[in-house]
Amino acid sequence: MNRKILKLENLLRFHTICRQLHSLCQRRMLAQWRHVFSSAYAVQTAQLYTRPWQTDALIRAALFQRRLLVTKKEKRSQKSPLPSTKSKKEVEVWLGMTVEELARAMEKDIDCVYESLMNTAVDIDSLETHSRLDEVWIKEVIKKSGMKLKWSKLKQDKVRENKDAVKRPQADPALLIPRSPVVTIMGHVDHGKTTLLDKLRKTQVAAMEAGGITQHIGAFLVSLPSGEKITFLDTPGHAAFSAMRARGAQVTDIVILVVAADDGVMKQTVESIQHARDAHVPIVLAINKCDKAEADPEKVKKELLAYDVVCEDYGGDVQAVHISALTGENMMALAEATVALAEMLELKADPTGAVEGTVIESFTDKGRGPVTTAIIQRGTLRKGSILVAGKSWAKVRLMFDENGRAVSEACPSMPVGIVGWRDLPSAGDEILEVESEPRAREVVDWRKYEQEQEKNKEDLKLIEEKRKEHQEAHRKDREKYGTLHWKERSYIKYKEKKEQQPLKLKEKLERDSNVLPIIVKGDVDGSVEAILNIMDTYDASHECELELVHFGVGDISENDVKLAETFHGVIYGFNVNAGNVIQQLAAKKGVKIKLHKVIYHLIEDLQEELNSRLPCIVEEHPIGEASILATFSITEGKKKVPVAGCRVQKGQIEKQKKFKLIRNGHVIWKGSLLSLKHHKDDTSVVKTGMDCGLSLDEETIEFKVGDAIVCYEEKEVPAKTSWDPGF
Repeated sequence: MNRKILKLENLLRFHTICRQLHSLCQRRMLAQWRHVFSSAYAVQTAQLYTRPWQTDALIRAALFQRRLLVTKKEKRSQKSPLPSTKSKKEVEVWLGMTVEELARAMEKDIDCVYESLMNTAVDIDSLETHSRLDEVWIKEVIKKSGMKLKWSKLKQDKVRENKDAVKRPQADPALLIPRSPVVTIMGHVDHGKTTLLDKLRKTQVAAMEAGGITQHIGAFLVSLPSGEKITFLDTPGHAAFSAMRARGAQVTDIVILVVAADDGVMKQTVESIQHARDAHVPIVLAINKCDKAEADPEKVKKELLAYDVVCEDYGGDVQAVHISALTGENMMALAEATVALAEMLELKADPTGAVEGTVIESFTDKGRGPVTTAIIQRGTLRKGSILVAGKSWAKVRLMFDENGRAVSEACPSMPVGIVGWRDLPSAGDEILEVESEPRAREVVDWRKYEQEQEKNKEDLKLIEEKRKEHQEAHRKDREKYGTLHWKERSYIKYKEKKEQQPLKLKEKLERDSNVLPIIVKGDVDGSVEAILNIMDTYDASHECELELVHFGVGDISENDVKLAETFHGVIYGFNVNAGNVIQQLAAKKGVKIKLHKVIYHLIEDLQEELNSRLPCIVEEHPIGEASILATFSITEGKKKVPVAGCRVQKGQIEKQKKFKLIRNGHVIWKGSLLSLKHHKDDTSVVKTGMDCGLSLDEETIEFKVGDAIVCYEEKEVPAKTSWDPGF
């Protein structure tokens, strides 16, 4: 400001001096002309030149001011010109950035990103901090924030080195030693699989099972009188446990297919055959319950021919043994058939080197933490070994057999319980031994990274689909509003916004009642997997939406109750417990906890809960029916009212109930009666065989002789879900 004032003062002074010089020059010229035409030349000249120093002073002052201005301009021109605006901040970005990463790169708050994306095609409500942004929206945010974009090639091209653990190469055949066969017992539910194994083990497994059906895989090592050892896997036969049967077939050497002689081939029998065939595993047929009077083993063999299971009696290679698991008949014959087949297969394994195996089942024990049942397939497992399975690792603290006795080592084909896992691995995960704990962490980190990358790819794909949808919607909106006047456009948008007002409390409650949030807790990983597989078949979302909030292994905890309270959901527990403190907390918060020991009871309970969320169905129950014999009209005041003369054919007609008029099998009217008379008297009820006159509450309806009037009442009946879980 001071510089501008100085500049103005200098200009004014310069202008004043110039005017004075101009005036002085004019005087000189005038004096010279006067010298020519006047005789007083000498006097005038003397007067004019008496003070010549004044002119010189003015000229010097003017020149000084001029030099001053020119010098300032030169100095200013020599200086580098200042930028008109501040230099923009450069932000390094890369493809697939999340909202949080972009905000961090910009050194701004996350709200800044959200504000920049407002009034765009991006759905702000569905945008989370971890949501990945498309290239278009990254540019939009940077532009609106007044910053400069810089693509980071390093971030895009950076490839992480594969740190995963892998199986060892095939061992030298000279190092292999014979091993025990792993045999899986499969078949339909209640065909006697567990009773068969119980007889082989001489224990009471079947008696302890809830509902008499196996709920998860059991792995047992059975020693035969001949000295042979066989590892048996007892898989569930219930329809819900298809995934468990498939997993049992994948780790086995031989499948014993149990079929009841009195029941024949059933649905899960066929499924078991398919699992064995997919795993390329030979089958031994055990026809059970041959002690029953109605048993027909030959019928079973013939039925199996349709599924390419040809017994030796019919020229095939499948051994068939007639047994009775209840009485123990032919048990040794079945064991010998299994051992003979194992000898033919020449089963061998490498007991040295790093351990390889498979998780059969996993669960959480209160005193021991995460526990897995595993089959060792290669190497010898010892205490202190470092194992990796899925996205979990363990330092083996304890190993125990099927009877709970601690063991010091586990050889190939041996089922063993392993304690020491940091997290609970999933059933079916491959177990690999690594050299150290840092290496185990490295493997788990790599696997989690791989999973995250896969999820990122899926997220980017979804974002791209959403972006295209929003762009298409935006294009349609532009076409819709493009030709309208701004007033019309504003009015239409106002109406649309008004229609999208938040739901009223009643409407919100109705909407929430059509959603059933559930939390599932199971005793072992496989049980939870089976329940979730059943829920995947749910196809009645149009009636009531089934929302899985959380699932896990272990007893019901306080966090489960709090989660159920937040989502207004129901907790389902399978073979787990809920302590008194948890149940009291649930009762206080109004949370339902439903515990079950048998899986199909749990599913039936879930169906009942779904039914309770459905709106009731209104059913019509007929009370009486009358036929119209004549039609006429009466005058009431200034208008004519049509009246039907009727005779009650069935039941009775009650004036307070609802009515419908049927003509040629079609309902043409529903409503109430305006009047009902017997002869000339008003009445409320007309019984069978009696005549009556009636008029409707809708005067525009015309009666015709032969029409039927049906009196009925409406009753609300609980609705049932259309979902069929398949058993």
